[in-house]
Amino acid sequence: MKSQKKHTYNPYRSCFQTMSANGAAELLRYGKSKAGCISLAQGEGSLPTPAFICDEVHKSLSEGKTFYSFGAGLTELRQEIATYHAKTYGHHIPLNRIAVTSSGTNAVHLALMSILDEGDEVIAVTPIWKNLIGITELAGGRIIDVPMEQSDGKWHLDLEKFFAKVTPHTKAMMIVSPNNPTGWVMSGEDIKTVLEFARARDIWIIADEVYGRTMHDVSKAPSFLDYAEDDDLLYVVNSFSKTWAMTGWRLGWLIGPRDSEDKIRDVILYENMGPPTFTQHAGIVALRHGEDFLQTQKTLWKGNQELVIESLAAFDHISLVKSPAAFYAFFKIDGETDSFALARRLIDEVGVSLAPGGAFGKEFNNYLRLCFAASPEVLSEALHRLKPAFR
Repeated sequence: MKSQKKHTYNPYRSCFQTMSANGAAELLRYGKSKAGCISLAQGEGSLPTPAFICDEVHKSLSEGKTFYSFGAGLTELRQEIATYHAKTYGHHIPLNRIAVTSSGTNAVHLALMSILDEGDEVIAVTPIWKNLIGITELAGGRIIDVPMEQSDGKWHLDLEKFFAKVTPHTKAMMIVSPNNPTGWVMSGEDIKTVLEFARARDIWIIADEVYGRTMHDVSKAPSFLDYAEDDDLLYVVNSFSKTWAMTGWRLGWLIGPRDSEDKIRDVILYENMGPPTFTQHAGIVALRHGEDFLQTQKTLWKGNQELVIESLAAFDHISLVKSPAAFYAFFKIDGETDSFALARRLIDEVGVSLAPGGAFGKEFNNYLRLCFAASPEVLSEALHRLKPAFR
């Protein structure tokens, strides 16, 4: 066996030395390795992709739709995305502003790659999904976090504190609304205020609206596109993953300003040529016929949310905001200081895997995230197992 060569210099990119560790991903793998462990750590539901979407893939494959998809994606899918925005939101988006991407995360990455230079700062509302921090760092940027606060049974973002973080190095603001993990939704008035502030200073906005259709009591969340001007420095990210149970398909879309088309198209060309053609055909039918399935999911999520609230209400040292959107319970445990250690303990002692709050920002290390998109039976069993651990 040959001994491993020791390099006298770092042969890899320096960002791998400075990037924050992804402890949540390690815990997720650890939970999956334990027989009988119930995982409520990952952000996906229990319902499989609807048959009518899967059938379209079989049909596309049998018809030989297996060739490259150049540029910003199939014209037919981009047109369907434009139609979806017009019907759902009243937006009228020309096709040259729409790019089909290999997931919502990939859409954020493409946006970042088109605007960031090494050392640029991105101001982000936290808590925020760890992967969005990681891809910012990979693109050469630096996250400047602005934590929300939990009070009076709600999550609050102080826009004055948010704007105060702007420096000469600020290139973009990143806002996930509805938010993962809190379910917080930015109001239309605040969206207008952020747009006006950024517009006056030539600062980009990356608006992640992947959870926009997961509102529990209304059809959709306010969108930045509701108030934006065509030439605003704005990227809006969306995905098929949550709305149509397509997390494993890796399909999303990105809407940018008119002059971003060639930049995004070039990044797609040099990265991966875009998503597989046959999955793009599946995206067309998801947009066209997926509304009933979305309503089925929303009914499940709303009922499951009540199960979680009722269960956690039994513990005085746990506080939970009832979220208006998404399918997460992001709850605070008084007295806890290490959410990673707590999450590992829950896997070992009661066989339930939850996401550590510290993965979403250092200020949230006394929180856990529970995904309640599971079946009611599985969710009930998980909540039953958690009770002795929280006493």
